[in-house]
Amino acid sequence: MMRRSAGSLVLLIFVWVCGTVVSAAERSFATWSQYLGGADSSQYSSLKQINKSNVKQLEVAWTYETGPGTYTFNPVVVDGVMYVLAQSNSVVALDAATGKQLWVHPNMGAVGSRGMNYWENNDRSDRRLFFINAGFLTAIDARTGQTINSFGDNGRTDLRVGLDRDPGRALQTSNPGRIFENLIITPLPAGNATYDSTPADIHAYDVVTGKLVWTFHVVPRPGEFGYDTWPPDAWKTVGGVHNWNEMTIDEKRGIAYFPLGTARYDFYGANRKGDDLFGNSLLALDARTGKRLWHFQLVHHDLWDYDLPVAPKLLTVKHNGKNVDAVAQATKFGFLFVFDRVTGEPLWPIEERAVPQSDVPGEWSSPTQPYPTKPPPFARQSFTEKDINPLATEAEQAAIRELLMNSRNEGLFTPPSFRGSISAPGHNGGANWGMVAVNPTKGFLCVITKEHPTLDKLQLPGQGRGGRGGVQGAPPAPAAPVPAVAPAAPADGFTRYTSPVNFITQGGGLSAMGPPWSNLTAYDLNSGTIRWQVPNGGVLALEKEGHNGTGARAPRGGPVVTAGGLIFAATASDHKVRAYDEDTGKVLWEYELPTGSDGVPAVYEVGGREYIAFCVAAGDGLNLGGRRDTPSSPPPNAYVVFSLPKK
Repeated sequence: MMRRSAGSLVLLIFVWVCGTVVSAAERSFATWSQYLGGADSSQYSSLKQINKSNVKQLEVAWTYETGPGTYTFNPVVVDGVMYVLAQSNSVVALDAATGKQLWVHPNMGAVGSRGMNYWENNDRSDRRLFFINAGFLTAIDARTGQTINSFGDNGRTDLRVGLDRDPGRALQTSNPGRIFENLIITPLPAGNATYDSTPADIHAYDVVTGKLVWTFHVVPRPGEFGYDTWPPDAWKTVGGVHNWNEMTIDEKRGIAYFPLGTARYDFYGANRKGDDLFGNSLLALDARTGKRLWHFQLVHHDLWDYDLPVAPKLLTVKHNGKNVDAVAQATKFGFLFVFDRVTGEPLWPIEERAVPQSDVPGEWSSPTQPYPTKPPPFARQSFTEKDINPLATEAEQAAIRELLMNSRNEGLFTPPSFRGSISAPGHNGGANWGMVAVNPTKGFLCVITKEHPTLDKLQLPGQGRGGRGGVQGAPPAPAAPVPAVAPAAPADGFTRYTSPVNFITQGGGLSAMGPPWSNLTAYDLNSGTIRWQVPNGGVLALEKEGHNGTGARAPRGGPVVTAGGLIFAATASDHKVRAYDEDTGKVLWEYELPTGSDGVPAVYEVGGREYIAFCVAAGDGLNLGGRRDTPSSPPPNAYVVFSLPKK
């Protein structure tokens, strides 16, 4: 079975600028006109008015209340206008310097919660915003907010058009896709987490007409590459392999990179014996045609829901004395994989190592999994007695110890079992969407982690409560009954998905694993080494008891890096936003918010003034301490924008 494949080479031309190698068509990093800053998903800004010497002077420049609801939206800023999601899923245009509302476009139904796309034609006479609304790709005029009725069917295109299998439901996704030239590339969601999910094909549409231009089948059809890594005709019934999160485009080369998800079902795969391409793969396609250029599968026959949740990151590094344009892919399981972005060749060897095997009837597990020899992991990949949370009571620690002793616990890639298996990091651990940023001019990368060991326990249908999505629909008949993933019952009764190993009852929901529960890790990818690692945030209730440096609990706030030598990130569990020193990890500035902030901030400039915008509408989340005393400003549930004082 093929596990990776590379396509043809592309000739690269470089120029020297101030001693740094940059590509001839390098984009400007001074704007924030797309989700995560640009099509390259860098989460980097070249603005440096705000820097280490003055960051402590930051103050709230303006706020805009979102109204009720929870938002994680990354604002887009073009020509001094900020576009956000707020007010009952409406798209809102704001003056980016003052926060004044310019127009509102109401929507019925769900809207992609993380971001949107902006496009303009060559003479700028046509300017459009694209977002996913109730399963439809929707186009509106960026200047007026009016629907562009000439696009698709009266302003929208149904994402189900072009599928060879009716999903039976609208295909709503929070992945906004990406603009490339006159295409908008939109990966489709799997629909749900159960056996009756659909293959999440990748579609490209004409930005003017809304017509489907090309399709890539993530579950290969007969005659397509990778078909032999599945059972015969699996494409007719198998779903998943979805790019639910983020994607990246190298605009100069026209290469689109997709981090793909798990084939269904997430934790049991007797219906999909084999490696299951392109599940859990980094996939590079020709952005103009959808042709496969190369891929690398990071997990074979996934049994842990280890989908790839983070956008691939593009940067140039010095490797073996040469400048290499690289693409780096972070994972839920703590590894960072780095490739030549053109050829797909790993920068450092990746070894296939033997892993524990499944003992579940009817299951098949891959005998090996890929292990990168560099860089080192950014998250803990095991959970043993020495890792038990010291904040637990003696009784709780004893219960955790007994659980560890009575479960399968053989390290990374221990497969789910009827007995129950410890998975560390669990399926909600490691890195997740928005949690990686790069400084592409230096070859640096930073990643925010979550430490979430889980107990993966299989149960036969009808035995106990179903876990993530349960097992619905009719799966193909394997050699044995199909077990559902069902949560065991931790001591505090807190259950979700496959059951986070949570035992701490003070405040509820703390991990059985000791802190830190979130770190900010900085890499130098010129050498493949960790530069520094510090706890990221804290927990409000524990801070009140004097427990600092625990790291945030279940953070979903992503970092941005700036040329001012700063890394900005927010944590919902302690309601704070911080500025870290890019060189040391030291916190140089922090600000207490009235509620949590999730998602990725936006960095932009208007009228010679630099701003940093946060979506502060995450609610209390797992802050385990209730709301802070609300300050007089800013208001809760708002976009909060910081800047230096006006001179």
